[in-house]
Amino acid sequence: MTEQRITELEARLRRIEDERAIERMIASYGPLVDAGEADAVAAMWAPDGVYDVENWLMTGPDDVAAMVRSSGHQDFITTGCTHFLSPAVVTIQGNQAVAVCESTLLLRRATSYEAIRAGVSHFHLRRAAEAAHGWQIVKRITRLLDGTEPPRKLLSDGVAGRIPN
Repeated sequence: MTEQRITELEARLRRIEDERAIERMIASYGPLVDAGEADAVAAMWAPDGVYDVENWLMTGPDDVAAMVRSSGHQDFITTGCTHFLSPAVVTIQGNQAVAVCESTLLLRRATSYEAIRAGVSHFHLRRAAEAAHGWQIVKRITRLLDGTEPPRKLLSDGVAGRIPN
């Protein structure tokens, strides 16, 4: 095997490992937020990271942790809920990445679950300076899939690997 071939294989393996790490982080969000693991959820965000969901802008991991600890979120947990994020489409761009998925929030009712939200989540991520932190969220934009153009554009931008303006 040539040196060039080994270098190409190493680059492909790193891309696959990066994609898998991001997919795992996104897939972990629902179970962690539903378990009330505020610190673990907050650790997904970069120190300067932003979570922009509809009319709520969280800046930094402390705001994200506060959201998980909030009475509204705790009410969801004690009622019974699931934040389900679909498999993510991930595009690696060096030390930056874009991922997109759809999300559904189900809330337990007397004998069944009710879908109370269906949205798109667009992630801009970067490789953390410290290798132990892996990838971190720079910005997550979540919008209701309400039939309008802006959330549909987030979907297409995410699949194309574009960071929205």
